[in-house]
Amino acid sequence: MKRFIHIIIFVVTIQGVLAQSEMETGFQLLEKGNFSQAENFFGDFLKDNPDNKTAQICYGRAVGLNGNPNKANTLFNGMLEKHPDDYEVRINYYESFLWGKQFKAAEKLYVGLVEDYPNKFGAVLGYANTLSNLQKYEEALQWIEKALQLQPGNPSALTSKKYMNLGLANTLVQSQNYDEAKIKLKSIFNDFPNDRETLLNLANVFLITKEVDSAKTSYRRLAISAKDSIVALNGIALAEHIGENDKVALKVAIQSKNKVDKINDNELKEKTFERYAQALIWNRKFVSAKKYIDSLSNQFGDKNWVLALKATHGMYTGNIKSSLQHYDAILASDSTSFDGNLGKANALFALGRIEEAYAATNKTLSIFESQKDAQGLIEKINGQYSPYVQETASYSFDNGNNVAYATQTTVNLPLSTKFQTVVNYQYRLTENSETSAKAHTHIATAGVTYAMLPKLKVVGVAGINNAQFNGNGYSQPIISAKVVTEPYRLQNLEVGYQREVQNFNTDLIEREIVMQHYGLNYNIGSNFGLGWYTQLIHTEQSDDNQRDLLFTSLYYTALRKPNLKFGLNYQYLAFAEQVPTIYFSPEKYQAGEFFAEVSGKFSGNSTYRINAATGLQQVEDDDMTSIFRVEMNLKHQFTKRLSGGLYGKYSNIASATAAGFEFTEVGIQLKWLFKKQPFFNGSIASR
Repeated sequence: MKRFIHIIIFVVTIQGVLAQSEMETGFQLLEKGNFSQAENFFGDFLKDNPDNKTAQICYGRAVGLNGNPNKANTLFNGMLEKHPDDYEVRINYYESFLWGKQFKAAEKLYVGLVEDYPNKFGAVLGYANTLSNLQKYEEALQWIEKALQLQPGNPSALTSKKYMNLGLANTLVQSQNYDEAKIKLKSIFNDFPNDRETLLNLANVFLITKEVDSAKTSYRRLAISAKDSIVALNGIALAEHIGENDKVALKVAIQSKNKVDKINDNELKEKTFERYAQALIWNRKFVSAKKYIDSLSNQFGDKNWVLALKATHGMYTGNIKSSLQHYDAILASDSTSFDGNLGKANALFALGRIEEAYAATNKTLSIFESQKDAQGLIEKINGQYSPYVQETASYSFDNGNNVAYATQTTVNLPLSTKFQTVVNYQYRLTENSETSAKAHTHIATAGVTYAMLPKLKVVGVAGINNAQFNGNGYSQPIISAKVVTEPYRLQNLEVGYQREVQNFNTDLIEREIVMQHYGLNYNIGSNFGLGWYTQLIHTEQSDDNQRDLLFTSLYYTALRKPNLKFGLNYQYLAFAEQVPTIYFSPEKYQAGEFFAEVSGKFSGNSTYRINAATGLQQVEDDDMTSIFRVEMNLKHQFTKRLSGGLYGKYSNIASATAAGFEFTEVGIQLKWLFKKQPFFNGSIASR
């Protein structure tokens, strides 16, 4: 969008000007914008006619508009000393300040001019343009209406009005007042129907607000020429991506790519090739995308847009370090690049280099004030490190007549990007309706998480489990410690130890069975949707029993939006000693199941997740029996800081509970970020 509007207010109305045929050629040069030739023409003319005021004014205009506004300003200032009350000299002198972008100085001068000549079109128009250049768009629009009252339909005034509305709309977009921005943009069509710049700006606002259909309509209105039809297709492809129709986006990008070959416009070709490569990435056609981007690199070299494509490919495929290198290369050639700055911030965040991500995002905002994506990243980081309190209340029951009521309060307090603490309190009442036995358990823990490296964390938790039953009770320490790391991209590994007390039902609570788990969780993903998760746990119990557990899952992500995942699970469980009258403890237990999980949004701020599985299980050498389990979760984001939801789960898998019964649980959860920003936000901002 043009920020500075330089309208040639050629209003030299001196009597007899046009009659001076010897200067007619110079006038034509000025009107056509041939300022260098006009400067030479009037310079030569003044050698023989040094006192001709009209020639002096025309020469000054030619000099100023030919890129030398300071010289023009000096020339007009000299004329003003000789003609202090001459309107034509004054207005050209004042306009020379606009050419030199000295808008503050020009504003003061024009205030006096419109007071002296309120009905002079040139004065009013010049003042309106001055205000516009100072981004005082609303005041500028008031003055441009006054100019149009003096000369209705004047092309220069209408053009100025258009750019004032464009500038005001841009300001409104920056302040996220999108509805008003759309009103201002649409008003331009009253004077300039289907104006190209306005349609592009309007489509951009629709993309920001995710009004995909409206954006596509604006792009279609733009498509009135061969070139603009390709610009429109590129925009529609992006709109389809924002609307989560990536397959359609790719089809549109292919159509655009095929058309651009017939167009002799290198810049448009580059933008079209870029959009096609992006569409391949959106559709997770990573091999094809890489080959195509490599071909673009061979053809165009490492231009910034090619580097941005390489970086985007790396972000999608988990090769974040490579992406960071490409973003740094972009910034080395253009430190103000939006793709480079925000892309680097996202890459640093993905790598766990949080303080650097903050700095890169704030740098982006210093260049692109109030930019929505950059603000969104700040909110995302703040949300991850802002202190919160979470409350969960649940009710569970099984077919062994056991019921339980539980509440859990968690307070998370990140003290820095590397160190955070968590305090947890859980109360659980368990009872058996058949035996009338009751037990109360109170579990209080405090934990710390320390990020030794961006991708290496250690987590430690310690606390007390206090149980009360039938007038008796005990307290046992509980401990857990684990190391969480990403040994390689798309891989996650956890190794840990946990000491806990069995508290599923009253009978088990009374037996004070302490369990010590030694475990390993490992997950490996891929860029083609296939993943493999494995869990190994060895447990030693205070009743001298031991348990070994293997759980492995091979899964495939078929869709991303909504997310659809399905796969096969296998579980093996073995106890050293069998005590079936106390708890489920087979010598050998196996289960195999097929599962599917779908998750997504059913409204702007509401999400859902449903996980269901069915299969077969075998206890010891008994006959196989069918199993079924399901879990559902609904969440709603009430405000940016308050969310809540409901969940429910059911399982008849024998290992789901310590007693081997069918098990059902329902609950409610609330989470509140009690600070808008992390505790450490101020210290990071000051660095």
